[in-house]
Amino acid sequence: MKVGVLTGGGDCPGLNAVIRAVTKSLISQGQCEVIGIADGFEGLMGATPRVKPLTWDEVSGILHIGGTILGTSNSANPLKSEATLAQVKSNVQALGLDVVVAIGGDGTMSLANGLSNAVGMQCVGVPKTIDNDIASCERSFGFDTAVATATEALRRIESTANSHHRVMIVETMGRNAGWLALEAGVAGAADIILLPEIDYDLQAIVDVCQAREQRQRYTIICIGEGAKESGHSLTVRETIAHSPDPVRLGGVGHVLRERLQPHLRSEVRTTVLGHVQRGGDPTPFDRVLATQFGHHAAQLVLSGRFGRMVTLQQGQIGSVEIAQVANTQRRIDLAHPLLTMARDIGICLGEAAH
Repeated sequence: MKVGVLTGGGDCPGLNAVIRAVTKSLISQGQCEVIGIADGFEGLMGATPRVKPLTWDEVSGILHIGGTILGTSNSANPLKSEATLAQVKSNVQALGLDVVVAIGGDGTMSLANGLSNAVGMQCVGVPKTIDNDIASCERSFGFDTAVATATEALRRIESTANSHHRVMIVETMGRNAGWLALEAGVAGAADIILLPEIDYDLQAIVDVCQAREQRQRYTIICIGEGAKESGHSLTVRETIAHSPDPVRLGGVGHVLRERLQPHLRSEVRTTVLGHVQRGGDPTPFDRVLATQFGHHAAQLVLSGRFGRMVTLQQGQIGSVEIAQVANTQRRIDLAHPLLTMARDIGICLGEAAH
């Protein structure tokens, strides 16, 4: 069997651990030939496919390294035209690929499902995202590392906030899901956590900050990039044409600062964590989870169970149909226990007073 491996979407700690586990499992258990595809689906879209052999030695020593040795792209869209689809199909046939292991987020899964339907390319998916927003998967690798990074940033910013008696806003990634802001905010002792799932009331935030000016004299706000004030629109950083995910969010922390400052004596500052959340070496938890995901993906390949994505549900590694995951997102349920806990311990979620 000849198996292609690619990493799509934004980079993420743990990608190399998956590549390693998939490759070594296939080589040791299936006598497979494994080929790495460069820069996600982009590596299959040109007149000449960009690939390289993945051998045992090639994937040794990469478990702990962040990023991806294959490169990635979050703008390549093989579904954009019939000509591109034809080129991808031709390249897959020329390479003799029986199946492609696609490691990525909801966008990558949507493309994998689309290619399967359009050109018959067999795929096995592995969920990757620091946003933790892939449907039917309760925990994706990369998320734990991003939470740890954002938490450390919040703790460092608190010392400055305390010293200068400021309101400090920290903006996390997460797109339309608030998992990263929520878990990092709780772990980083944020006083206010603002999520995409709950439109925030400005007055509720002002009230908390003013009350804290009289007591602790500083406030920490953790806000997800997809959060927005009630009655307002999302803060869009840019729009990229022809991308599978054209709308790029960012800057909501600065918008909130401008809205808050006129109501407070304290100086309000914003820090946007940006891509620092996606980089660095994976935590031990993510290394183990990514290795488990990669191993299970190899089992799906060897058993011919194509069209499925590895998943973690109720603490167990399993799989679901990729079509079930495509074009969907996993957001925070408003009845989630973490939200109840946050309210009970005095964290403001930006909700209007009743």
